[in-house]
Amino acid sequence: MNCADTAPSLWRAACYAMLDLDTMASFIIAGKWRIRQAPPFKETAMSSASTAVNSAAGLTASLNIEGMSCASCVGRVERALKAVPGVASASVNLATERAELTFVGNADTAAAVKAVEAVEGAGYKASVVADPAGNADELSLRHAAEMAALKRALLVAIIFALPVFLLEMGSHLVPALHHFIMETIGRQASWHAQFVLASIVLAGPGRRFFVTGIPALLRGAPDMNALVAVGAGAAYAYSVAATFAPGWLPAGTVNVYYEAAAVIVALILLGRFLEARAKGRTSEAIKRLVGLQPATARVSRGGVVVEIQIADVRAGDLVEVRPGERLPVDGTVVQGASFVDESMISGEPVPVQKTAGAQVVGGTVNQNGVLMFQATKVGGDTVLSQIIRMVEQAQGSKLPIQALVDRITMWFVPAVMAAAALTFAIWLMFGPQPALTFALVNAVAVLIIACPCAMGLATPTSIMVGTGRAAQMGVLFRKGEALQLLKDAKVVAVDKTGTLTKGRPELTDLILAPGFERADVLACVAAVEAKSEHPIARAIVAAAAAQGLALAAIEDFESVTGYGVRAVADGKRIEIGADRYMAKLGLDAAPFAAEAARLGDEGKTPLYAALDGKLAAMIAVSDPIKETTAPAIRALHELGLKVVMITGDNRRTGQAIARQLGIDDVIAEVLPGGKVDAVKRLQEEYGVLAYVGDGINDAPALAQADVGMAIGTGTDIAIEAADVVLMSGDMGGIPKAIALSKAVIANIQENLFWAFAYNAALIPVAAGALYPFNGTLLSPIFAAGAMAFSSIFVLGNALRLRRFQP
Repeated sequence: MNCADTAPSLWRAACYAMLDLDTMASFIIAGKWRIRQAPPFKETAMSSASTAVNSAAGLTASLNIEGMSCASCVGRVERALKAVPGVASASVNLATERAELTFVGNADTAAAVKAVEAVEGAGYKASVVADPAGNADELSLRHAAEMAALKRALLVAIIFALPVFLLEMGSHLVPALHHFIMETIGRQASWHAQFVLASIVLAGPGRRFFVTGIPALLRGAPDMNALVAVGAGAAYAYSVAATFAPGWLPAGTVNVYYEAAAVIVALILLGRFLEARAKGRTSEAIKRLVGLQPATARVSRGGVVVEIQIADVRAGDLVEVRPGERLPVDGTVVQGASFVDESMISGEPVPVQKTAGAQVVGGTVNQNGVLMFQATKVGGDTVLSQIIRMVEQAQGSKLPIQALVDRITMWFVPAVMAAAALTFAIWLMFGPQPALTFALVNAVAVLIIACPCAMGLATPTSIMVGTGRAAQMGVLFRKGEALQLLKDAKVVAVDKTGTLTKGRPELTDLILAPGFERADVLACVAAVEAKSEHPIARAIVAAAAAQGLALAAIEDFESVTGYGVRAVADGKRIEIGADRYMAKLGLDAAPFAAEAARLGDEGKTPLYAALDGKLAAMIAVSDPIKETTAPAIRALHELGLKVVMITGDNRRTGQAIARQLGIDDVIAEVLPGGKVDAVKRLQEEYGVLAYVGDGINDAPALAQADVGMAIGTGTDIAIEAADVVLMSGDMGGIPKAIALSKAVIANIQENLFWAFAYNAALIPVAAGALYPFNGTLLSPIFAAGAMAFSSIFVLGNALRLRRFQP
């Protein structure tokens, strides 16, 4: 049987696949905090490395890696880094093109330099990451340069590969064109022309595959570039022999495959270009965050407001912000009033009023007034810089699910080389005539189709897009592992104060007796309580101030031990205390009995106020439940989770709040150390547990939990101990985080399934497994298109997470 006889149908399919690839690819593509950490390494200067390495034990640092193209590259770079003395661990991310390193405590000053040299020794370029904002800009510039280079290479490859394709495949697809070529320039001249054009493609745009791939092959560590170089090089070398030394080949095997070599290069470059464009989109979250910080700031210097670069702002400077402008740094308002859009921090769209004394965050938007504030956090200390760093760390992390992928892809490329060699040998020994031609074509198809790019991109791209989307919703994943563990949570344990509640006492109830006015009673009570530093007293005074009530001067203030306080204000005698104080005064609190019972059921302790010997009002001060708490707990129940409250308060108060909110269980009267024991018991009973807290006393429990979630308005210590930070300061972020975790892991599983299924299904087809049954063979051109399509599919699927809505 002559190979030329079977070629038309084979190459026709390849032609249609190539012509439709761009359309398909385009369709798919269209488809806070103050974390204290060691400073990142600066450039690879020894002095910077020395400062960083010696600063702390277990120092972490990041490297930019250039030249990685597939999952096997990731494994090779990781192995090279782990072999460097002083490196305790190394994790490489293909999507972010970053390596995260942890050094042992006694790492020497040359550790960073050695790490860079190790990467370069493995055949890749490396540089040490500077500050997060600068690195994001650098990464963006690198992506732009890569896109421009790939676009130029792709255009050149298409311009010179298209005539080769038309000369060779046009003869098979259009008989008239075949006759025209034979009658005008002839077959030999056609082959010479194809030789020149294909040589330009391989020596120009295709040179990158040979320059990187052949050395990797010689080192015994082949990568994707090696697969393409060997595949396209074999087709080209065979064609050159057929053109200029046909006598070297067995009779009946003299055919050329210049079009396969040239078109393979063009298709791989097309795939890389589309892949680079999609990868650029996955890092948009970081670019948006960096773009939130203005380039300049107006600062008061010597009584004159001058505009300076953001890098020149110092802590203590007075900064002016006009309506519609973004705040350049963090600070405290000293003059002016305005509403500020803090949605980039909290995920909540409602602007927040800011007056003197209020805290403001850089990157937020001033809306309708002029604010003058004193800078408190600048440079890398601002909330925005810490958010950028946190998101970068999460995007660069690896999930447990990635371990399986790493183990497989470590041996995947060598296995593909072996499979291609075996395919060549089997077809050469047992295939029909011309056996050498069949052996070459099928071996090249196996090499091209089996590139593990899709497997290498399956997990990190989903993490990048998912964590970026989470940041937009006010949920920051500090550790990538939490993204996977959270979806398996069976129970959510929550602290009460500051988590379920606002964390500060407020006047919640003021029930008046007949004949009394609210403003008069509140002003009198607040005037007396202003003499006390008790939190309840401060809450009453704050309520009066919020209503603009003037407080009268008081006389004869006296604290009645065990009962309450009394004083005279504006000539009125005022007594405030518990029901037993009213009884001592001879006043009957029975008219308030029903309301007192209700307050007791809500876990509140009522106080009573008497004016001039008459019972005037019943007052309740408590730590109010946040408005967002009840909807968040309902959402957790809808997700099938059990909610347990762990609190140091008395059982009655805890159970009252649990009844209000529908909480499943209460563990009350727990000391700070007892929270860890409570978490352990719940883990033993239910399994994976997420703990939510905000205080210093929550830090041990946050660390013990499978996933620790800190309220973003809480303490630094709690946030540092947590895996996830809820920027909005309420529990509404918990169901969002869990729903996103489920969506991201499902997305990763989809990516991995299609990446593995693609290789498992098409490698045998490329090897010719279907040929004995129905004569089907997979051309190298179609294999190249399918390989590019698989990576684009994975990236397109990951990008769907940008539209995720909980």
